[in-house]
Amino acid sequence: MIDNITLIVDSSVRIAATLLFAALGELVAERAGTLNISVEGAMLSSAFAAAYGSHATGSAYYGFLIGVAVGIVVSLVQANLSHRIRINQFVTGLVLNLLAIGVTSFLLAEVKMAPVQFGLVRIPGLASIPIIGDALFEQRAPFFLLYGLVPLVWWVLKRSRWGLELNAVGENPTAADANGIPVDVRRRQAIYFGGLLAGISGAYLSVGLIGAFTPNMTALRGFIAIAAVIFGGWTLSGTVAGTLLFGGAEALRVSLPALGVTITPQVLIALPYLAAIAAIAVLSQRRRQPAALGQTFGRGIS
Repeated sequence: MIDNITLIVDSSVRIAATLLFAALGELVAERAGTLNISVEGAMLSSAFAAAYGSHATGSAYYGFLIGVAVGIVVSLVQANLSHRIRINQFVTGLVLNLLAIGVTSFLLAEVKMAPVQFGLVRIPGLASIPIIGDALFEQRAPFFLLYGLVPLVWWVLKRSRWGLELNAVGENPTAADANGIPVDVRRRQAIYFGGLLAGISGAYLSVGLIGAFTPNMTALRGFIAIAAVIFGGWTLSGTVAGTLLFGGAEALRVSLPALGVTITPQVLIALPYLAAIAAIAVLSQRRRQPAALGQTFGRGIS
């Protein structure tokens, strides 16, 4: 029984980590007033780039960095189209997602690769803690970035001048502009930060968690990361809880058949998405989103 619980906890944390990287970046972007739909495309592009980069260089670390760089490139396109040229945020993100699916599928058919996967890193002593030890302290190297990123995002949003300005442009961009805050610049910067973390998420997925690249391997994880932010009421603690919930649902989908539990395959496949829909339906109405979320800003435009 304990072994089964340990297995599910370990799987939940591994899957939640991929979601949490992306969700932390999405949280920052949405707090600044941008609904960054392209997080899915950034993750998928980064996953491919990291996998191929690790194959080409023979190093998971170099592949990981290449993947992160590609995530930033996708965010540069999203940010400048939506907050410089002022194309609709949702349309821009949707197009980038579709482009990522098409380009990565085409490239995968054209190249052969054997990605290099990160090895497991074990923290002596802590990894021996029953049930949670393996899940929290024996993971692939990029996982441990979360121990710094979560407090960093808290500090950015709650204590830094930049974070306070992000919150201001997400709540009342007109007032922020009147006080000298460059609204579109801050929003673009928030998207760049989100692209960085989406790149980490996608790269971790391919050269950390799985060790391979397959067509559309992100499987809507970018949208589930967005759902985690909404579930969490645009708060850091809620977002972390949301990723753990959805990671747990995905882990159950994978683990239940191995544990001998018989459930219709279609129900198992739908489980993480049903959990996301149910959680948002129950909780999102109780939380207030940033007042200017999704709104284009321009002097004289409200």
